[in-house]
Amino acid sequence: MSDRRSLLSNGRVAYEGLRGQVEADRFVPGVRAEVAAVRTPLLDQPGGKRERELLLGQGFLALEEAEGHVFGCALRDGYVGYVAASDLREGPDRITHRVAAPRSYAKPIASLKAYEPVTDLSFGSLLRVTGEVGSWSEVALPGRAPLYLPSRHLAPVASVESDPIEVAARFLGTPYLWGGNSGFGIDCSGLVQAALHACGLECPGDSDQQQTRLGPALPAGTPPQRGDLLFWKGHVAFVADPETLLHANAWAMAVAYEPLAEALARIEGQGDGPVTAHLRPA
Repeated sequence: MSDRRSLLSNGRVAYEGLRGQVEADRFVPGVRAEVAAVRTPLLDQPGGKRERELLLGQGFLALEEAEGHVFGCALRDGYVGYVAASDLREGPDRITHRVAAPRSYAKPIASLKAYEPVTDLSFGSLLRVTGEVGSWSEVALPGRAPLYLPSRHLAPVASVESDPIEVAARFLGTPYLWGGNSGFGIDCSGLVQAALHACGLECPGDSDQQQTRLGPALPAGTPPQRGDLLFWKGHVAFVADPETLLHANAWAMAVAYEPLAEALARIEGQGDGPVTAHLRPA
């Protein structure tokens, strides 16, 4: 209960389920909200550093608003922090689809060659489709007139993908961004979480949490196979095949493939040590 990333209390207010476990001035059930911005940082304190990101339509349990920020947790994984109040709205809305392409856009006219301004959208954004015009889906975004998004970029919100590596590979070339969770910038644990969530698997937000919660460590010397996770201190990577990693990393400054043997030597050579755990999520 000491990890503030998962402790839904800031001393002034706490989630009602923690009564008797933590000290707080008041205990509340929280209010369901949704992200109304394309993406918004989840901060460690109001005006503080970005720890993760939330995307359009994703849920947030709000406990307290102060200093222009709302304290609560992301409903996708329970990650606790602060979000700008202006980037939230009361929810839930009737979500029907998710963005399944790494990056997409919405525009006010359902036409390929229309030049109107576009709204960029990331993989994992959640939307309500209200109609179709040819190959375009009409979507309702908070506070905006109807917009249109390529239907091929969408998947039903309840659909589950089967291969985390195939999902992660859609992000190839995406810039590395510490604390990023979008198709416009993502870090190692954000990539793992996006891929596993798309496949219906629970996954926390940071690599140390993932190492602890995604299953028991395999015995040393277990041959790696597609879909395995390798961990170092502060880093996680997918095994794409027995000789290749797929990971968001600061060496490439992007999501990239890297030969496993070269990565092992490079990471240890730069002072980050050997692999600390080998897991096989299921």
